Amino acid sequence: MTDLDQRIASVLRERAEGEIDARRLLRGSRALGRRRQIRRRAAAGTALALVGVLGFVGVVRADVGGLAGRLPWTATTPAVAPPPVPPLAGGVPGAATEPTLVGSDPQVLHFGVDPDRARYLSWAAHQGTIESVRFSVGAGTPVLVEVTAAAGGLDDFPVEGLPVDVVRDPLPFDGSIRPVSGSAGLLMSWQPVPGLYARASTTDLDQSAFRRAVDVLRFDTARRCASPVRPTELPTGARVAGCDVDVSSFPGLVTAEVTINRARTQYMWLRYRYASHVAGGRTEGNRTVAGRPAYLSPDGTSLELLGLPRVDLIAQLRWAVAGAEPSGFTEAEAGTLLAGAKVAGNPADPQTWP
Repeated sequence: MTDLDQRIASVLRERAEGEIDARRLLRGSRALGRRRQIRRRAAAGTALALVGVLGFVGVVRADVGGLAGRLPWTATTPAVAPPPVPPLAGGVPGAATEPTLVGSDPQVLHFGVDPDRARYLSWAAHQGTIESVRFSVGAGTPVLVEVTAAAGGLDDFPVEGLPVDVVRDPLPFDGSIRPVSGSAGLLMSWQPVPGLYARASTTDLDQSAFRRAVDVLRFDTARRCASPVRPTELPTGARVAGCDVDVSSFPGLVTAEVTINRARTQYMWLRYRYASHVAGGRTEGNRTVAGRPAYLSPDGTSLELLGLPRVDLIAQLRWAVAGAEPSGFTEAEAGTLLAGAKVAGNPADPQTWP
């Protein structure tokens, strides 16, 4: 059993006599899952090495629901576009102006970095919790910055890339840089403006480089949580509650996840993974979604839309661990989510992202 599975299973065991704390489960699983992705990238070294682990398939068209059988790119595809930068969200104030907006919209980031001085590696926004951006400056070690409008709102979130128990006590938001005990890493927490709480972390030990990296942050602008996949049809009563995008291995590898929520404990995830060096994946389905072949996993935890070269498009209904409760969403509702998903015409060109 992996560290992610163990963490999820422990939460389920703790709550065996009562209601599951879905927010805690979501927080822990996201953080640990993203840490597993980082370890995989480090071990593989390249997106080409990763594809054997992830088993990706790929995109056929810009609109899953209506343009069957048409490839959006060929051997004459133009040169790869520059690394993605989340586009500005016009008319939306940044966190420095309205800190209370942080976490209010899962499709908006209320802070970012100066794209002329840093490269975006990943970004995420989750309603009611935190927003985050992972970036690098030049050839420097990546830095993760997480922000929230709630005092203590970061205390329950493990720090990506660092030991789970790094955050054991309330953070001192004094702007000091602290080495992580027993680990190669640095941690900094501060208040950019009153009412806004930020935490930065890195696996490097160069405090001067860390401070310079933090200086590229911008809290005066807002950006869209741009993604190569966008749901257009949701199950009755459901809403988009989160957006996660990783472009750290762009253009060879792009991953994204959209969190779907209904009521307090009902969650489903729309997961997208693109790998440029994979020609195909699973071809035989056992279900049909909007007239297209699909595959329901034997344990019923995921439904995958097939026929998308180089892209995995999966509706994850619940975690595949012993004791996991049903998500509250049905297979039919997972099909609705997949049927209405719009995907990028060319994942390597952010201009085609929906």
